[in-house]
Amino acid sequence: MKTDIQIEKATPKLPISEVASRLGLGEDDYLPHGRHIAKLPYSLLKQGKRKAKGKLVLVTAMSPTPSGEGKTTTSIGLADALNLIGRKTSLAVREPSLGPYFGIKGGGTGGGKAQIVPAEDINLHFTGDIAAVAKSANLLAALIDNHLHHANKLGIDQRRITWKRVVDLNDRALRDIVIGLGGPLHGVPRKDGFYIAPASEIMAILCMATSFPDLRNRIKKIIFGYTRDRKPLTCEDLGVDAAMSVLLRDAILPNLVQTLGHSPTFVHGGPFANIAHGCSSVIASRLGLQMSDFLITEAGFGSDLGAEKFFNLKCRLSGLRPDVAVIVATLKAVEFHGGYSSGGGWDNLSRHIDNVRQFGVTPVVAINRFPNDSPRTLNRLRKACEKKRVRCAVSDVYRNGGEGGVELAEAVKAAAARSDSKKFKLLYPDKMKLRDKIQTIARKVYGARGVNYTKEASGLLDHFEEMGFGKLPICMAKTPMSFTDNPTLVGARKDFDITVTSAMLSAGAGFVVAIAGNVIPMPGLPKVPAALRVRIDDEGNLIDMA
Repeated sequence: MKTDIQIEKATPKLPISEVASRLGLGEDDYLPHGRHIAKLPYSLLKQGKRKAKGKLVLVTAMSPTPSGEGKTTTSIGLADALNLIGRKTSLAVREPSLGPYFGIKGGGTGGGKAQIVPAEDINLHFTGDIAAVAKSANLLAALIDNHLHHANKLGIDQRRITWKRVVDLNDRALRDIVIGLGGPLHGVPRKDGFYIAPASEIMAILCMATSFPDLRNRIKKIIFGYTRDRKPLTCEDLGVDAAMSVLLRDAILPNLVQTLGHSPTFVHGGPFANIAHGCSSVIASRLGLQMSDFLITEAGFGSDLGAEKFFNLKCRLSGLRPDVAVIVATLKAVEFHGGYSSGGGWDNLSRHIDNVRQFGVTPVVAINRFPNDSPRTLNRLRKACEKKRVRCAVSDVYRNGGEGGVELAEAVKAAAARSDSKKFKLLYPDKMKLRDKIQTIARKVYGARGVNYTKEASGLLDHFEEMGFGKLPICMAKTPMSFTDNPTLVGARKDFDITVTSAMLSAGAGFVVAIAGNVIPMPGLPKVPAALRVRIDDEGNLIDMA
């Protein structure tokens, strides 16, 4: 079998002008970044409130195995397949982070014959959006410490600074640090730390913003710390919102590339789904829906994380209304989570189906086929889906590209034709208290009995309510490997509680982060990181030696 890099080279890429023309865009409607990448200008962003004509299809998954179930590959292949059967389709996905690329997961551009290209550029620095996010976040950090150094007129309590510096790499040594050492000329000593860039509130704001004014207004609301009497301090108080917005001037513009099947693809924004909200930008979704019959988009991990946040956060704050949700499953994952025994892999997938349905969205199960999957075991999963009365299709896009996804495309087209986006509903109302929102998610989405809170988490949630942020929605941070907060408890458990260990306020992004279990905003590297396998050849082409 050809490697991914060989497949990409063997498939001729269209000039970006031809990709843009498939969306009805002329030469003045895009900003070229080389032959195969473009950004879409602000003039198109102003059209972002026009009525969408397309069907919105979310791709999510059952609880994964450690190696993942091919959600991005399925999303790409589905877009290509829908275009093959005559439905004008575009794709919107998150931008890969260097953390996973050099860590354990590898790139985020699909695989086999279902890839986004040019993968080498997208997986590395791309158009510099993540670097701009990091610089904007770090500018705020630098100005906070500069303000402390020069008289501290705002009365910042250096013990209560909540803002973290960021870097787009996995580096556990930066989680907790001490800065400002070296004497009076070198700043004020204090404890600090780093998050990975996709976990920064700036990334969430970039993905939620709908315009330049909205971007700046959200940055103004960021609470970076408190005074000694616990009065919140914002970017507007510090006067840094304008400068932070300037650094994001180009990053807010969506990036346009293509798949191997030449489907127009927006790669814009990259928040993680286990520690952030896990969805690409609202701007990209709106533009794709205006220019296509179908927009395929994905949310990180399973329905308990990415899809729940896509519905309760992105759709709530943007007004988007999904028509169909594709749930990616594999026979490997069904077996990993316990097979067809009670509380096992099938029950896990079944719960994800129920999760989608309770939002009023039509589910379709996509069985991502692997070469050693037997017809008998595939048929058993099909029959289980038939009993559940959910559409099911086998997808073989890794080996066959769009042609391998035609059955799935037909199932999605049929589901979309019968769906009614007006039936979409949120899981909880804004007016519900923060603890009640957390409990609603835990019980209705995870299947938990209830929720426990540490003293730290309880105090923070109470404080957020007192500050007037009780109406914000909840962004749950927990392991993607299990419905529980323990990654080793696979399947579909019932008799368990969720423990919320801490909480963070993202006032600019517009939500409260509730942290369940041991979720860390700065990941570490594995024993054998993927960085040890990455090479370039004599022509400068990227090669993964795996």
